[in-house]
Amino acid sequence: MASPFPKDFLWGGAVAANQLEGAYNVDGKGLSVQDVTPNGVTTPRTEGPTEDNLKLIGIDFYNRYKEDVKLFAEMGFKVFRTSIAWSRIFPKGDELEPNQKGLQFYDNLFDECHKYGIEPLVTISHYETPLHLSKTYDGWVNRKMIEFYERYVTVLFHRYKGKVKYWLTFNEINSIVEEPFMSGGIYTPKEELSDQDLYQAVHHELVASALAVKLGHEIMPDAKIGCMVLSMPTYPLTPNPDDVVAAMQAEQQNDLFADIHARGYYPKYMNRYFKAKNINIKFEDGDEEILKHTVDFISFSYYSSICKSGDPEKGKETQGNLFAGIENPYLKASEWGWQIDPQGLRLTLNKYWDRYQKPLFIVENGLGAIDQLITDEDGNKTVKDDYRIQYMNDHLVQVGEALEDGVEVMGYTSWGCIDLVSASTAEMKKRYGFIYVDRNDDGSGTLERYKKKSFYWYKEVIRTNGANLIGVTKKL
Repeated sequence: MASPFPKDFLWGGAVAANQLEGAYNVDGKGLSVQDVTPNGVTTPRTEGPTEDNLKLIGIDFYNRYKEDVKLFAEMGFKVFRTSIAWSRIFPKGDELEPNQKGLQFYDNLFDECHKYGIEPLVTISHYETPLHLSKTYDGWVNRKMIEFYERYVTVLFHRYKGKVKYWLTFNEINSIVEEPFMSGGIYTPKEELSDQDLYQAVHHELVASALAVKLGHEIMPDAKIGCMVLSMPTYPLTPNPDDVVAAMQAEQQNDLFADIHARGYYPKYMNRYFKAKNINIKFEDGDEEILKHTVDFISFSYYSSICKSGDPEKGKETQGNLFAGIENPYLKASEWGWQIDPQGLRLTLNKYWDRYQKPLFIVENGLGAIDQLITDEDGNKTVKDDYRIQYMNDHLVQVGEALEDGVEVMGYTSWGCIDLVSASTAEMKKRYGFIYVDRNDDGSGTLERYKKKSFYWYKEVIRTNGANLIGVTKKL
């Protein structure tokens, strides 16, 4: 009996430049929005970099990438998802010429990946808008951002067209609705930002994303360019029709982004919302035509699900990946309160496949947990993270079920395949990796790397193409 995973399934891991590279002011790099958010997305930003910002050093990937890529290769990675720091290429964001030292770093990184047969999967903009663009232009509220982004992606596509086959335009593009500064570089405080300006910024990003698809197909005909959305399955809290409608409306707020990327136009269900909020999206000449340049595949993050109710007094609030909802009484939660719902991944895969009929790519999934570094019986430092193995096994089993359902899934890159600084809380103690990095929340540590128990487990998952998963449906 064979595994349900196709032979060409892209197994790997995912990271973001701002969470692991460090070297925030090295080789001409400019500041990004991440350099002024030392304590996470929900805390006040600072005027400039501060010593308590763990992201300034990250895990020193900028200097240690060869060591880390070698570890990824040992696990058998077929693909490695990372991002390019926009402010490494254009330090301020509005320059006419790129920073060559920044471009060379990614040349070196991609060459190192290819040395081991690992395909890079590159996110063009992953929560790291150049700070100058945020302060000077108010980020994506300003239409000039499309021009700056177009210049940026054109440089990337010409430079790396022989080295990068898979591209993502924006990370979790729908998260701009909840986190406009981190996601959209919008400097106006969230509580002062009008609905009109927020959704005009959304429109500018969507046009820029479609423009990147157009340019990518022209410059790199063999490349595949996808969108990336934060998936958050939303269940009605009860069968009460009011709850079902509330869940439907919440889903539509997220579906908007993938719908436009996959179909090339605004869905009509948003007309009612825009009317109620007095939002009038301003289209410039050519915007409608640009939006018709649809993506080659849909990629998404998946960590948890939430519930919604028509009665705001019902249920207990629970946290998720940037989006909050009502606690599901049938699910357990992680140490950070994210409810664990493996079947939600199967549901998401089926929904997106039925809705778009485009290949799907799970580019983030994993368990943030507090790991304890120990010395095993052989004298090696490690982490016995059976809880992570269980979480990932259960989610991958559901990917197998979706494949059996007939869904086309390109690959799976686990989030934070090596420990890095958390995006939401800016902590090191919230660890996702197969590789433990000796760095602590107070900045102490040697930065040494140690293989966790999950390192060897994932290596076996890749080697067997998922056949070793416990509970996976086998093809007859």
